Amino acid sequence: MSNSDIEEQIREVYNFEVSTSTISRITDKITNDIVAWQNRPLEPVYLIVWMDGIVFKVRENSKVINKTVYIAVGLLRDGQKEVLGLWLGKNESAAFWMSVLTDLKARGVEDMLITATDNLNGFTDTIKTVFPESKTQICVVHQIRNAARYVVWKEKKEFTRDMKNIYNAPTKSAAEAALEDFSNKWSTKYLYAVKSWKENWEELTVFFEFPVEIRKIIYTTNLIENLNGKIRKYTKNKLSFPTDEAVMKSVYLSVREATKKWSMPIQNWGIILNQFLIIYEKRVRI
Repeated sequence: MSNSDIEEQIREVYNFEVSTSTISRITDKITNDIVAWQNRPLEPVYLIVWMDGIVFKVRENSKVINKTVYIAVGLLRDGQKEVLGLWLGKNESAAFWMSVLTDLKARGVEDMLITATDNLNGFTDTIKTVFPESKTQICVVHQIRNAARYVVWKEKKEFTRDMKNIYNAPTKSAAEAALEDFSNKWSTKYLYAVKSWKENWEELTVFFEFPVEIRKIIYTTNLIENLNGKIRKYTKNKLSFPTDEAVMKSVYLSVREATKKWSMPIQNWGIILNQFLIIYEKRVRI
């Protein structure tokens, strides 16, 4: 709610006046919490880090423009998830993600074993610059959506079913055979969609290097998209925000509320942790 919304609500419900300046001073108390939280030290190693952005409309210089809140969620060695931070910038770009990753490193992160991202151009190279040993998995669900955009409605069901043969394959070699079949069938009609699979192939198929239990949690950014959905739920009554600070206050409080239920480790955590310990024996510290 904006300060004027709060003022009106208090007047209607409790029948007394509180000025917007007083409300502003009260809500500004959260700013100190945000600064402390955003600059807190982090763990040296995260097994998986999911990264995504969520767009809001913000007023700037008498105009309403799109700005992106960049979000990173890390998976700890006990199977718990942690929101590592929130960063506000212009439209999502690999260049801004560089500053996010640099900030994470400055706060103590030494290693990210696996990163899961959308297929933003240049993102994988950016991650390699800061965390050169990290394996980057592009979100397969994003890839499916992007490829299906070019397909006429009556063929989408068949097209999507054929894509499923690629990412549901038991091995990378089987997936390559499925991609070849997919290309032979659809490249005449939808060359760009097929081309996008081939151009991003190495980053799209990183998950095949891991056991099935790990594959399930890295081949998509659904985890962070679910968090974004909850943030949208808490902020949906705001068509635009008056300031950058207002966006950060709202998103921070939304994240704090949404993550209250993050009390349990990821499903099958004992099995998954053992798999990480075997694969990354020298990089996972217990």
